[in-house]
Amino acid sequence: MPRVPDTTPSVHLRVPTDEDALAWYRVFDDPEVMEFHGGRSAEYSVYEELTARQRRHDAELGHCLWTVLDDAGQVIGFTGAQPWPHASFGPVGEIEIGWRLGRPAWGHGYATAAGRATLERVKELGVREVVAMINARNARSVAVAVRLGMRQAETYTTPVSEQEAYCFRLEL
Repeated sequence: MPRVPDTTPSVHLRVPTDEDALAWYRVFDDPEVMEFHGGRSAEYSVYEELTARQRRHDAELGHCLWTVLDDAGQVIGFTGAQPWPHASFGPVGEIEIGWRLGRPAWGHGYATAAGRATLERVKELGVREVVAMINARNARSVAVAVRLGMRQAETYTTPVSEQEAYCFRLEL
């Protein structure tokens, strides 16, 4: 049987810059992109705070939510790892990996490529296990988690939206 060539696109990751706050705001200003993240676009100030927090994470932990760029250098979203940000539910105290891409980047393998790059980086840092919290209705992200070799472990109900979320796990 002939080998199918790997068609995974290349991605480039960088620590988010001040300018990336505006890029993320623009890329994610789409109701479909935000469907599982509150259902509506976030204010620009949310991305200013988020990119600043990610720079702190990178400085302190060596990992963060990195800006994802395609081969042309265009910002297409983010991926990476950060401490689980909620203290009242979910995998408290664990390192969560995640990804969010603008709609034009969907369906091209970027999320899987970015997820793989994230796993390589956090493994090099000595992280032993990661989780991914995914809305149970988000079939695209569930498929990425499965392609990354993650296994569904727990199910949570999110306190604000009261929707079901799956916690996927992967030992590195």
